Amino acid sequence: MIGLILAAGRGKRIHEITQTQNKCMFCLDGQPLLEYHLQAAIDAGIDRFVIVIGYLGESIRAAFGESYRSCPITYVEQTEQHGLVHAIEMAAPQLDNDFLLMLGDEFFIGPKHAEMIRTFREGNYFGLCGIVHEERPETIRKTYSVLLGKDDRICRLIEKPRKPVNAIKGTGVCAFKREMLDYIDYTPVHYLRKEKELPGLIQEAVDDGEHVGVFPICDRYMNMNQFDDLEEFARDHGLAIGEHCDPVL
Repeated sequence: MIGLILAAGRGKRIHEITQTQNKCMFCLDGQPLLEYHLQAAIDAGIDRFVIVIGYLGESIRAAFGESYRSCPITYVEQTEQHGLVHAIEMAAPQLDNDFLLMLGDEFFIGPKHAEMIRTFREGNYFGLCGIVHEERPETIRKTYSVLLGKDDRICRLIEKPRKPVNAIKGTGVCAFKREMLDYIDYTPVHYLRKEKELPGLIQEAVDDGEHVGVFPICDRYMNMNQFDDLEEFARDHGLAIGEHCDPVL
């Protein structure tokens, strides 16, 4: 399985700390955020990576080179940022197998990537979305919510919901059959963000009757939308933060 990591965005809402570096290279507890994804994916059995880079992407290439722990890395440049689905589309020519999608600005405590991939394969899923249970509606509004039907199959996903109806919060970690790429052309443009969004892509497969489910991906989760998110998460979990650090490799 291929590990697809999206790390092209600048992070306009955290402009004050991304003027000189890509936000996925921000340091948390002595390692860049991006490195935690590489580690978790390799431990889960990923055999090669495709990393989509854009804003200050050369710093990512310089830090990790052409491989990580002997696992090859291919870089794809997203010269203009038009959302996550556009980034996946840019990487599509390199995705000749099933793939694990990850967002470079997320962080997980107690990640369960290996269990997720095993469930994906054994359950013959078309797609499996990593979720966390979140009791604070305001944080679910920052990602997407998931409505489940029979047998815990996804029946609807809502991008940045105004009024979340349950405590299920979607993350950017998703295991997909390669055929998920076939739905990119059919994915609608979000009426507010003017981009094709990840929930919209998955919804196309759901509406087509494909087997898409959910998996509890971690114990604690953080998406770095704003610097305050990182500061609060680090404080709550005793993690050190900093602007620069080298990969452990």
